[in-house]
Amino acid sequence: MNLEIRSPQTDAEWNNYYDLRYRILRKPLGQPMSTVKTEEDDTATHFALYEDKQLRAITRLDLKENSGAQVRFVAVDTELQGKGFGKKLMLGIEEYCKQHKIQKIELQARENAVDFYLSLDYKLIAKTNLLFGLVQHYLMTKELK
Repeated sequence: MNLEIRSPQTDAEWNNYYDLRYRILRKPLGQPMSTVKTEEDDTATHFALYEDKQLRAITRLDLKENSGAQVRFVAVDTELQGKGFGKKLMLGIEEYCKQHKIQKIELQARENAVDFYLSLDYKLIAKTNLLFGLVQHYLMTKELK
């Protein structure tokens, strides 16, 4: 098994990246494909986890002020959830952050993902927004050493 974490490079890889984001994070909420991209996508750092060249998980990292970053749009293919791909992706992002002197990561976890992030030593800070009036989110943070 050959695992690789990197940004998508070809048009086909980008299409697969946004398709996974849509299928996991927007389609189940009845949202149109137009909600899958944001203006910040152009300036963010994108990560895709490939297993033997097959896309398994994705996320985006937005740099913030004061040596921090926000993880957004974490998605693992439905059939592959619980198999460690999300954990490998998050650990890869943490390593990237350490290499780039980013000291703190924050994220808005969906209610069903809070335990996953707690298992990776993120701290639960506060209940925050209700996405599309359907999905409760929680602010979580992790200080990197």
